[in-house]
Amino acid sequence: MRTISPRPAKKSSAVVPFRVKPMLATLVENPFHAPGWVYEEKYDGYRLLAYKEGDRVTLMSRNDIDYAGTYPEVAAAVAKFPQVALLLDGEVVVFDRDGVSRFQLLQQSKGSRIYAVFDCLYVDGIDLRRQPLSERREMLEQVVGKHKGLMLSRRLAVNGLQAYKVAQRHKYEGLIAKDLSSPYIEARSSFWRKVKVKREDEFVIAGYTAPGGSRRYFGALLLGAYKDGKLFYLGKVGTGFNEHSLAELYKKFQPLVTKKTALVDPPRERDVTFLEPKLVAQIAYQEITSDLKLRQPVFLGLREDKAAIEVTIPEASA
Repeated sequence: MRTISPRPAKKSSAVVPFRVKPMLATLVENPFHAPGWVYEEKYDGYRLLAYKEGDRVTLMSRNDIDYAGTYPEVAAAVAKFPQVALLLDGEVVVFDRDGVSRFQLLQQSKGSRIYAVFDCLYVDGIDLRRQPLSERREMLEQVVGKHKGLMLSRRLAVNGLQAYKVAQRHKYEGLIAKDLSSPYIEARSSFWRKVKVKREDEFVIAGYTAPGGSRRYFGALLLGAYKDGKLFYLGKVGTGFNEHSLAELYKKFQPLVTKKTALVDPPRERDVTFLEPKLVAQIAYQEITSDLKLRQPVFLGLREDKAAIEVTIPEASA
């Protein structure tokens, strides 16, 4: 494993010579322990690839949107690295007072935003994608150090079952188990596996109901997800909003109003306004029933880093 000097030994090109798609974890139902694996906190934020090329920094989302303007403090923190060309993988998060990342706080711009970094793919001419995770992590630890505005992803425990208990105790969203021998694969892979402590997923906003009582703008959102290219109805969410978010969402909905729903099985309700399936909501919920309906859903915010067509039906839990 090569040690990186604070500054390149020779002049390096200020370009990362490739662009990558993020490596994604496969969801598994139960926690496990396996030799040669590590167990990290699963963060609840925006996944972003940070490219530093000379003085220029881009923060690219899964759907190729640059968030450097949205998170300027993160871009500024990455820009301070002495390396000329650098590619990091991580997640922008906001922690609550208990040290737990909360997507809602990030979406509402409440609290300090931090880039939790968990992989290093390129450093001044060194392409690390085919190297095992163990070596990439060593390189990452050398690079990141204690830079303000960034942190290394937290490892929970050496044993996977104990790591899950730590995640439960701290009420994290879950954990990510990673095979230390794995290369960086630009797709979903079983070399990385996620185990959820609480259920939280993305769903397509397919419409909304009329408001009732003292509420303005709309009553509840119609939620859906794709299976085999078809959008199925998974229920409604009517909690998790305030007056400001109701107004902001309603404004975003108006250009998407349509008479013909994209749902293959729309609910038979009156006073429903259907929307083109463009927006994605982050939803916390207790479970998905056997007839594919959400139980006790709560709206957390919009996910602008994921395309609606990527949202597939999670496995039923009852």
